[in-house]
Amino acid sequence: MLADLSPLIAATTRWLTRSYPACGGALAAALGEVQARQAVTVAAWLRYPTPTDAALVVLAGPGGSAGLDWITGADPGGQAQGDDFAWRTWVDEVVASWAACLLTDAGLARPAVAAIADGAHATTGVPVDFRRLVSPDADHRQAAALLRHPDLLAPVAALHRAALHERLGPGQALIA
Repeated sequence: MLADLSPLIAATTRWLTRSYPACGGALAAALGEVQARQAVTVAAWLRYPTPTDAALVVLAGPGGSAGLDWITGADPGGQAQGDDFAWRTWVDEVVASWAACLLTDAGLARPAVAAIADGAHATTGVPVDFRRLVSPDADHRQAAALLRHPDLLAPVAALHRAALHERLGPGQALIA
């Protein structure tokens, strides 16, 4: 049985969509969130490929958003109280960085999706489709203009880009 990565995926998606919000109303926000969630899901499955990896991060916790907030200039400081602070503890910096790489570089997104296709998370019987990540249409691109902007996401993407390239390199197994 796989450990449930949904708190990590939800929190990291929330961090990305709050840091790089969609422009254009509720539909744009929904389209942006779907793209962010797909990127974060792929990144989380790459980062924690086995049931043991997933269970360990759920047990130990992913680390929180403090470093990401500092890099992007966001300071939740006194504003991050109670419920607003709680979800931030589930943000995973490496997953956010990898998701930023996937959102801004289709050349990385396609092999990343291919790499998880036969992994433990994808073989649970639930159909998964990452087409909004790997081949977004014009509406999706417009809705997520900030979320997919390479210059805006560069500081976050650069944090752990090398580790993502290493993970996706030739001959890399998805088992830790």
